[in-house]
Amino acid sequence: MQMMTLVVLFHQLRFSQFKVFYLYHVRLYLRKEFPNLPSYSRCVELLPRSALALTALFESIKGKCTVLSVADSTPIVVCDNLRIRRHKVFDGIAERGKTSTGWFFGFKL
Repeated sequence: MQMMTLVVLFHQLRFSQFKVFYLYHVRLYLRKEFPNLPSYSRCVELLPRSALALTALFESIKGKCTVLSVADSTPIVVCDNLRIRRHKVFDGIAERGKTSTGWFFGFKL
């Protein structure tokens, strides 16, 4: 549950790198809210486990469809394009995508 909360908070606060968010924001300012935080490397290992829970969360909070629907997708970038071959966290899950602003590697929300 902590990992899911951290991932949502990371995207809400619009940090560009998860490592910076974790080491310099969560560990410094949110220690009371997350007393049993794992190390950063363990946290990265646990990130893929939160994908299913996040999917369930998004399904439960989305609204009902009305007569008019507007579809928009938001990219969730998991690494820089230059690091795609070395990326291991979401190996086999994340993929390349394209938006109006360019190419990315990650997910479309």
